[in-house]
Amino acid sequence: MAVDRVNSSRQVPGPAVPTTGELIERLSRFEGQPEQFLINLLAVQCHIASASAGAILRLGSEGNTEAIAVYPPVKSGSTPPVWLAQAAEMTAQVISEGKTTSQPLRNPDELYGQPAQRNLVIVPIGGNVGVRGVSAFLVEGSDGAALAACCERLELSSSLLSLYEMRMNLQKRGADLQRLRLALETLSAVNENDRFTGAAMALCNEVASRWGCERVGVGFLKGRYVELKAMSHTEKFSRKMKLVQDIEATMEECLDQDVEIIFPNDPEATFVSRAANELSKKHGPSTVLSLPLRRGAEVVGVLTVERPNENLFHIEEIEALRLTCDLSTPRVDDLHKSDLWVGAKAAAAMREGLAKFIGPKHTWLKVAAIFIFAVLMFLIFVKGDYKAEASFVIEATQRQIISAPFDGYLKDVHVRPASQVKAGSTVLATLEDAELELQLAEAEAQRLAYLKEEASAMRDGKTSEAQIARANADQVKAKIKLLEYKIDRASMVSPIDGIVLKGDLERQKGALVEAGDGLFEVAPLESLNAELLVPEDQISDVVKAFEEAKKEGNSVGGQLATVSEPDKKINFIVENINPVAEVLDQKNVFRVRVELLERPRGILPGLEGVGKIKVGRRSYLFLFTRRLVNWVRMKLWL
Repeated sequence: MAVDRVNSSRQVPGPAVPTTGELIERLSRFEGQPEQFLINLLAVQCHIASASAGAILRLGSEGNTEAIAVYPPVKSGSTPPVWLAQAAEMTAQVISEGKTTSQPLRNPDELYGQPAQRNLVIVPIGGNVGVRGVSAFLVEGSDGAALAACCERLELSSSLLSLYEMRMNLQKRGADLQRLRLALETLSAVNENDRFTGAAMALCNEVASRWGCERVGVGFLKGRYVELKAMSHTEKFSRKMKLVQDIEATMEECLDQDVEIIFPNDPEATFVSRAANELSKKHGPSTVLSLPLRRGAEVVGVLTVERPNENLFHIEEIEALRLTCDLSTPRVDDLHKSDLWVGAKAAAAMREGLAKFIGPKHTWLKVAAIFIFAVLMFLIFVKGDYKAEASFVIEATQRQIISAPFDGYLKDVHVRPASQVKAGSTVLATLEDAELELQLAEAEAQRLAYLKEEASAMRDGKTSEAQIARANADQVKAKIKLLEYKIDRASMVSPIDGIVLKGDLERQKGALVEAGDGLFEVAPLESLNAELLVPEDQISDVVKAFEEAKKEGNSVGGQLATVSEPDKKINFIVENINPVAEVLDQKNVFRVRVELLERPRGILPGLEGVGKIKVGRRSYLFLFTRRLVNWVRMKLWL
């Protein structure tokens, strides 16, 4: 639609000027580019509104006003007219208000108080989500009624833009449906075949016939190269043929760049098309288009199509071919893999698995898998010390009981439990001996009296009386010795070196004790040993290790750690295992007596802690899962 045709102000000889209805009818059927449509729309609106100029404006992303169409066109680089500059300033206000606005434009030479001869009319252009822009027109004349009619005609004619957009959308949808129909019909032809060769041939023939191609080839990746598998209207071909080699080179060029390759191409294209150029020159001339066949994000093959140079590929055709490839690739690729023999399938699966494992994708997942694999290998093949864990109590194997030497009252107590004593020198306690001292003095007096009677009788020659006196003196002497013995024993001392285990008698001072009452219990330090209470689920391993070591002349050892000093470890060897179980805290345990190889300071009878018996070396997987495996075996009776 020529712009000069719609300007009714010009009187040009020739064909009759079309009417307003004809202009609107032509504009409603216009199918050109949007830029040309906007110019024609402004021309028609200027014609029906008797406007001398018009423009379509919109707000940019940064808030500035953009002119997307101006009629008559303004020369590039020239200063915009005054009306256009004023319309740009008012665009934001009109868009926010959403209604038509008229503004008088006065010339400097117009008389003051006279109506303006020109008016700026700005009409908002509506859309689905509010006002999208405005159209501004320079209208000549000062009549208010004519200006109102002009605004009404401009508002009505603005709907032609929405009608054009609707028609363009319908055409686009129709083109999309046409592309989808072609792709689905091609896919239907491919799905009719159950073997790869037939499906590939059907894909090539359908593409060749529906898009008017001279030759269509499909190739699939084999190792690092693309191998031509089918060619339109050709049942058999040899890979030694120059044509086949050039097609495969073109396919590999497309595969390496992972983009669609077209020749002849735009000079500004960023892809390389040397192989496509060679194919076109040697076996053409022709237009060559190669499209990668993708399955997900992976390229599995290439489709190459050729047709005469005068029949170039349009963007709509390329999109239709792309959709056809996307729909047909999964089916053809599945048939390609299923037609391989068993060895090739296994090799392909192994190659695919290795590619996924070694490739750059899913890095963190692979790192996690490698870490888990390394941990499993460590748990299975690396061995650690298997130690049976059990609680223990330090006990003394030898004990010395110190009893009261005679009936008496407890005078002083010099030691307490845990006190260390020396043999024959450390006084444990003393008994009251004052009464014994009195008895001793009385006995000594009696003995002197009897000795005097014996001497007097001997002087008088009374032999019998002297003998009787002598016998009484000896009897008293024996009593004296007994009293002296008791007095010496009143201070009780320890007969051995050791530690006091029992004898907290501080509160019993002055109490009566009888001869033979055990007052103190002393144990030698070198007799301290420990008894481990091994649970029943580990005793079999301990017994087995103990018997094997005994046969080889070795011993089973371990370490103890007391609750009071857990940082100090005490080495031991197993002496004896009690074969009879005992119930302790509702659990069956076995007593294992061990000999301490060292006696650090602070180790006292009665101390408790945890001991570990070295049973042997086992894999860490066994050590970590032993209890769980035994529990499962008991539950499932394995």
